[in-house]
Amino acid sequence: MSAVCDVYDAITSNRPYKEGWDPAEALRRMASWKGHFDPVVLKAFIASLGIYPAGSLVRLSSDRLAVVLEQRPGDLTRPLVRVFYSARLRSHLLLADVDLSAPGCSERITGIESPREWGFRDLHKLWAP
Repeated sequence: MSAVCDVYDAITSNRPYKEGWDPAEALRRMASWKGHFDPVVLKAFIASLGIYPAGSLVRLSSDRLAVVLEQRPGDLTRPLVRVFYSARLRSHLLLADVDLSAPGCSERITGIESPREWGFRDLHKLWAP
């Protein structure tokens, strides 16, 4: 477990020589490194963080971008997110928190996005306390 935590911390942290990876991208890549981690431990780690960990930049079915705020018990694919950008219009929106697990919520995550490719340098300000 310490190896999984140490690697996750190392690849998601900003360093003077490189920017950290997005949390969801880090988990995706770690899961692809066959033989590097005990699969049971890695699966438990992912279950504790969620498929889309806090701080992940995601695209919603409405073509809006949001940052994951927190997981929802019982459904790791439908977290609480903060919507802030229209990918279609390429413009910022008023901040709105959306609980994707709420009854009647038709929004869903369609994929993860790279904050670097969108030019979002201070994404942590949207979700970090």
